[in-house]
Amino acid sequence: MKTHQVHSLEETHAVATAFSKELKAGDVIALHGDLGAGKTAFVQGLAKAMGVTSAVMSPTYTLIQEYSGIMPLTHIDVYRLHSDLDALGMGIEDYLYGDTVTAIEWASKIERLIPEEAWHITLELSDNLEERKITISKGAPE
Repeated sequence: MKTHQVHSLEETHAVATAFSKELKAGDVIALHGDLGAGKTAFVQGLAKAMGVTSAVMSPTYTLIQEYSGIMPLTHIDVYRLHSDLDALGMGIEDYLYGDTVTAIEWASKIERLIPEEAWHITLELSDNLEERKITISKGAPE
C-alpha cells in the first residue's frame, strides 16, 4: 500500500502518472472517495500518462467512456446505478475481464463485482479542502 499527500491538481496528476507505470492490459482500478475528492482528476492524469489526447470528463451520465492511448482505457462511473444487476445489464463484465485498463468511479456501489486482484485508489479530502490523501493498494481495500 502506498499513500501520497497532494496539494494540487498537478500533484494528483503526478501520482497518477507514477501509478500508470504499474498497469498492464486488463487491470481494473476501483476508485473510492466522496464527491469532489478527485476521482476524475486522478483518471485525467492517468489518461494523459497513457497517451490519451482527448478530453477526459466524468462519465456520470454516459456511464462509460473509452479512450485510445498506449493501452486502451475505459472510464466508468457507476454513481447513478442502483444495483449490481444494473451494472451487469450494461455489460460491465466485458470491461472487468477484458483487455482494457478499466477505471471505475464509485466502485463501492458494485463492490461484489470488482475482481479480487483489482487496484484500489482511495482519495480523501482534508479539512482544509486543499490537501488530499491518495492511497493505492492492490487487492481488497484496506
